[in-house]
Amino acid sequence: MPKQAVPLSLDLTAAPCCPPLVQQRVPGETAVLLAPAFKALGDPVRLQLMSMIASAEGGEVCVCDLTPAFDLTGPTISHHLRTLREAGLVDSERRGTWVYYRPRPQVLRQLAALLAVDPTPPPDR
Repeated sequence: MPKQAVPLSLDLTAAPCCPPLVQQRVPGETAVLLAPAFKALGDPVRLQLMSMIASAEGGEVCVCDLTPAFDLTGPTISHHLRTLREAGLVDSERRGTWVYYRPRPQVLRQLAALLAVDPTPPPDR
């Protein structure tokens, strides 16, 4: 039986979901919601795909521009993109033959906020 993605149901328009994990323990419910996104980014190909999508000029990129960047088959790239979509990291839209992907900045902000570390104060001189 295939694993079902846990839909990301945090209020992504609100302030960050919780304090950075270096300040406070992550609540169990929050961990359950965010873990699939971190897990999806744990694969090198998906991390590269996410980077390409997030940094795309114009805010979106066609799958036709993503596939040639890898020495992988189209179905394998599609699998990785589906994983990113199911984890709530990207949205997609079919236009004719092609699918265009765009990042979900709110989700990326939630992940970044959780991983934020206060800058280290400069050493005393």
